[in-house]
Amino acid sequence: MENDVGEVLISQEQIREKTKELGRRIAQDYEGKNPLLICVLKGGLMFLADLMREIHMPLEIDFMAVSSYGDATESSGVVRILMDLERNIRGRHVLIVEDIIDTGRTLNYIIENLHTRGPASIKVCTLLDKPARRLLDIPLDYVGFEIPDRFVIGYGLDFGEIYRNLPFVGVLKPELYS
Repeated sequence: MENDVGEVLISQEQIREKTKELGRRIAQDYEGKNPLLICVLKGGLMFLADLMREIHMPLEIDFMAVSSYGDATESSGVVRILMDLERNIRGRHVLIVEDIIDTGRTLNYIIENLHTRGPASIKVCTLLDKPARRLLDIPLDYVGFEIPDRFVIGYGLDFGEIYRNLPFVGVLKPELYS
């Protein structure tokens, strides 16, 4: 698997340090609020697991699974909810935890959907931000790393459901998906 990586963009240690920093900021910002972290599956799972260990306060988690990619390397623009939340979010302080924000279409859909459920607030935490591909202007409250417009894998990000378990974020060799 690691032979398929053309370049390591963000190391395991860089991710660890940034996650600690984000956890401290989130704990300060949500002091006394018992936030509900909503992980967008599957890509956000590794980030959520590490991030929640760095938020030293009471919190709850829930999960959503959405699809806009299928097996492609670019979003289709059609977003479908594959798995919805178990918890009622009315009056809750919600923090959406994402692996990567690309065009913004998926995140925009999720935010609009969650707003209809009456939360007290909605904020976004993403490990990776790829602004070069952004089609919709969406405020991101907590950003780990801004990355260039390259196809990345690892640390939850996949290509055809493979590579999620790499401990770093790397660039997939183009000949493997072209």
